[in-house]
Amino acid sequence: MKAVIETRNLGRFYGEGDTLVKALDQVNIVIEPGEFTAIVGPSGSGKSTLLQLIGGLDIPDEGKVLLADKNISDMSGQELSDFRRDHIGFIFQAYNLIPVLTAAENCEYIMLLQGISAGERKARVYQMLQRVGLEGKETRLPNQLSGGQQQRVAVARAMASRPDIILADEPTANLDSKTGTDLLDMMHELNKNEGMTFVFSTHDPKIMERANRLIHIEDGKVIEDERRN
Repeated sequence: MKAVIETRNLGRFYGEGDTLVKALDQVNIVIEPGEFTAIVGPSGSGKSTLLQLIGGLDIPDEGKVLLADKNISDMSGQELSDFRRDHIGFIFQAYNLIPVLTAAENCEYIMLLQGISAGERKARVYQMLQRVGLEGKETRLPNQLSGGQQQRVAVARAMASRPDIILADEPTANLDSKTGTDLLDMMHELNKNEGMTFVFSTHDPKIMERANRLIHIEDGKVIEDERRN
């Protein structure tokens, strides 16, 4: 099966000489379509750094990140921005919604940048917000939504552009237990029914329970890669 993401001898370093810190050191992973993967490890282990490199939000000091067979490490700033827009969906711990845009407009924004027609955008927005349980809340601003509802908008936004992969950095960290569980169940269902590929950076045992693959990182190295049926 063709890989969605592959990292080859990936390294990210901070400082130099005696103060050199290897946030990531010779990391090699392959993510296949339809996986529901959790990158796990203690604070400072490098899991968020790995997610940022995979998503093109940071640049490696060594190695390569291949996404859909393209080396994103070699792209110019504009090329990388366009590539992220078209191929990667992001879900952040802090939601990162645009405060002056409604739920529907936040969901639509990336598709607008992609040049998708108004009719197609409207259809996708309605479908995605309905799918995440926000039907009837399309015109609300982020400050008129609960934390869980804002994160659902973020999930809908990530899915609406139909990316190759969705990267989620601690998506349940700011949510209460029930809201986080409901959101995870929804993403897990989308993974199973729609074949969407998810990669999480997380401490949350609820995500680990649902993942079909756990990549354990410590001190910037992959120490275990556990696949489940």
